[in-house]
Amino acid sequence: PKDKINIPEIPFEEHTEEQVERVDVSETVEQFVEDHEAGWSFEQETTLREDISEMGHTSSQSTVSATIDEALRSVRIPEEPTTPPMIQETHLDETHSLEVETALIELRGRMAEIHALARDFLMVSSTTNQADLSAFIDALSDHGFATDLPPVHQSIANSIMELDFQMQQESNAVNALPQSWSEREALRRFEQSRSTLRDHLENLLAMHQGDAVKARMAFESEARAMGLDLRIPSVSGRLHALFDLHIEIAETQALHDPVVLRRQRMMRILHHGAVHLMDSERSTLARLEKNIISFEELVQTILESSEHGFEEPQQALVIRFLESKGYEVNTVDLRPRILACAGIIGAELGYLSPSDIPRIAPGVLVTETEVDAIVTELKALAQSFKTTDAHHEAVEDVVAESVIDASESITRVRSKIDRVDELLERLRG
Repeated sequence: PKDKINIPEIPFEEHTEEQVERVDVSETVEQFVEDHEAGWSFEQETTLREDISEMGHTSSQSTVSATIDEALRSVRIPEEPTTPPMIQETHLDETHSLEVETALIELRGRMAEIHALARDFLMVSSTTNQADLSAFIDALSDHGFATDLPPVHQSIANSIMELDFQMQQESNAVNALPQSWSEREALRRFEQSRSTLRDHLENLLAMHQGDAVKARMAFESEARAMGLDLRIPSVSGRLHALFDLHIEIAETQALHDPVVLRRQRMMRILHHGAVHLMDSERSTLARLEKNIISFEELVQTILESSEHGFEEPQQALVIRFLESKGYEVNTVDLRPRILACAGIIGAELGYLSPSDIPRIAPGVLVTETEVDAIVTELKALAQSFKTTDAHHEAVEDVVAESVIDASESITRVRSKIDRVDELLERLRG
């Protein structure tokens, strides 16, 4: 406007009261944090705010309160997530080589097999026995798992620990009441399917005879196919308890099965003194044991076509046939064992009498130390039989007493002869 002079204002910095309060509060908070490096409680933070109020700053004001909160947040110690001591896992961002990644992918694809094997392990051991757990994991290499790689070894250990915890939950849930409607319905569905599961289990055990791990895996797959939720501990616990019960029943029945008893007798003959055999001979026996059913069928076929029992031609036929299949059984140690087992089969099936079973040369079945002791005892017995040169005078008055002495001498001789017979029996085995 006219007749007025506008003089522009020159800006200059000045510390307002609000800026001064902010600086004082920040310094106080920094000093508080330095005094409490390990952290502070709610009561200590409340005391800090009261001290700031006593300095003339109203901590209830929004600016002062915001300054305190900002300063405390900037220096607060971040909390690190803790890992349960039971399960220690590797970092998620850890990178592995192509070989390790391939092994881990294969491991995840065969996790059901790991769980089946681990359940058998946990029935007799626990995860607290670290030496036994490590030995079990190393033995899984026989099943094709790369347990020599540390990440694979650790992943299997974590899976077994998780399964151990799950089995504890299953054990507790078996005798407990349902804790939810879903669990009650799942248990009701399981009880309705129990008879069907029992029938399928007998077929699975017959299909996977001798391999409880594969039978357990197939039984779990059958249960899932029937709509059972095995994620519920009470359901999975009852399912595996049913499987274990049938395994025990099958083992008890096997103890009274004549076929099993016959094979056990054959195994005792085949493996008697096997520690003294060569490695190739022990390998042949192990291979024959795995194919014992085929061996029984071979002997039965030869005996059915024979008209003269189990004589040398039939025995030679058994040995030649096994040799043609790659069994090196025509040795001094293996041939008598094989023929004796063939004779047992023939006697059990009614083709031979027990006296027709080929005999095994007994040999010396005692250690060298025992042999030395037996020889020493035999020498002592032989020495006791020698007559002494003492002079005996014939006196008619002591005839009766001499008869008594003679009777006692005969008794002593008989007892010594019995001892000799026992020693000879031990030598024969």
